[in-house]
Amino acid sequence: MKIWLCRHGQTDLNRDKRMQGRTDCPLNETGRAQAALAAEKAAGVKFDAVYASPLDRAIETACIVSGTERSRVIIDERIIETDFGKYEKKKYWAMGLRMTLYWALPEVFPAPPTVESIASMVKRVRAFLTELRQTDAENVLVVCHGGIIRVLSGCLEGRKNGIKWRPKPKNTELRVYELDNFK
Repeated sequence: MKIWLCRHGQTDLNRDKRMQGRTDCPLNETGRAQAALAAEKAAGVKFDAVYASPLDRAIETACIVSGTERSRVIIDERIIETDFGKYEKKKYWAMGLRMTLYWALPEVFPAPPTVESIASMVKRVRAFLTELRQTDAENVLVVCHGGIIRVLSGCLEGRKNGIKWRPKPKNTELRVYELDNFK
């Protein structure tokens, strides 16, 4: 099975360089245009299943990229973005040292209080991928968020710590993996 990972298109919070975790901010016009470009890149691929985070920016991106109606997108809570706690909506430059260090180097620095840990994200991603393995789909589109894509990528690449933190996924970037590599 091929898994096509896609980060949602741009929102106003992304544009303004603010932490956007679980805030349900919609795509802006740039984000919709980015999703349309990703759809062109995926043209010709028949997605047997389309999954998205429950946040609207991911669902709308999934619809645009796949050409699927909203009612056919499978919503899965396990691929929602990281919970940034008290750092939600803060400007990147105003997060403080603990959050800045954690988000730059989670392999070294632990999550500050109120922020979801890497271990928590890895646990929910592994459960999602284990369940996905039970389907007979050939091509699956998974649209979610920058933080959780770093974990999905790490798990799909078999990384010991479960993350591939760098390079950061860009809005509507497509990453293609074989689920067979997930152990």
